Amino acid sequence: MHLGYFTMPLHPPGRNYVETLKEDREAIILADRLGYTEAFVGEHVTDLAETITSCLTFIASLISDTKQIKLGTGTVNLPNNHPAAVAAQVAMVDNLLEGRFYFGISPGGLLSDAEVFGNLDKDRTAMFVEAIDHVLAIWSASGVINRTGKFWNLSTQKTQMLDIGQGAIVKPYQKPHPPIFVTVVAPFSKGVTAAAERGWLPISANFLQPPWVASHWPMYTKGRENVGAKANPADWRVARSIFVADDEKTAQEYGKGAQSPYRFYFKQLMTKLVANGRPELFKHDRSLPDSAVTLDYVCDSLITCGTVNSVVEQILAFREKTGDFGTLLYPGHDWVDAKLGRRSMELMAEKVMPAVNAAIKK
Repeated sequence: MHLGYFTMPLHPPGRNYVETLKEDREAIILADRLGYTEAFVGEHVTDLAETITSCLTFIASLISDTKQIKLGTGTVNLPNNHPAAVAAQVAMVDNLLEGRFYFGISPGGLLSDAEVFGNLDKDRTAMFVEAIDHVLAIWSASGVINRTGKFWNLSTQKTQMLDIGQGAIVKPYQKPHPPIFVTVVAPFSKGVTAAAERGWLPISANFLQPPWVASHWPMYTKGRENVGAKANPADWRVARSIFVADDEKTAQEYGKGAQSPYRFYFKQLMTKLVANGRPELFKHDRSLPDSAVTLDYVCDSLITCGTVNSVVEQILAFREKTGDFGTLLYPGHDWVDAKLGRRSMELMAEKVMPAVNAAIKK
């Protein structure tokens, strides 16, 4: 099992923005030094807690400060962006990273973003599909761009001068394009089946109960089988909120206590998702009444925290419920205590994962 990193990120509104940007960069630079294999970065435009407004811009800021880690968008929210701009910007970043890049895409889940871009009442799933089809067509085109759609029309026919380069868009470094990832949230997701049919790779979100995470892989496998391909568990990324400390008291207090950044994270996330009518995501059983989905219940069931040995046991128990997967994504949380935040990442890479992999090999 590989170890990766995923950050939305999510900080208390009112924290100094320059400081949180530096903190988010430092975490990924540290992940690179510790041997984390990949790091995905989210983007949100209209949220003072989730303040990376362009994951591509943020990734570009890390190019010269990282060496081996692959950097991924987690995700580019396609309905909120013009497909031609996405195609050009992703291709440029992929070339700057010389292929050390993953392309995560989604319809976008933040409703205030959808509203500000005029998409709140539109079919954002249809926009998402049309947008990625435009992007892939641009990358495969040999010359002039000429595409029509329901939401966007793309053309350079009137102004093309291909002999001097005008009218065409640059291509990615990776051929035919960077690996495409989708974040999977819904239990028994039909979307992940469709993604599998197109050869895209899944990331199961960190705020789901184990039964819903476990439901993703059979749906993905079905999609691969539909196109005559075989699903490889090594391609499956699963995110979990994890905090590791040198002693159990610190682990429990920082992981689940009143001032815990993990508790703050889930309070923010619950407020948004419950308001969007999705409390079932936090339930271990759909028959559980909505009133039972309390912050304490969510934190107790979705935060993995403890000393090295305890966290190893919890990860292995989680894997028993979900089945095999290739990469565990460690989500970034606000560094209320930067020393503890760094130490958790170090223990995760240097102690927890070697022990997990040793146990898996037995």
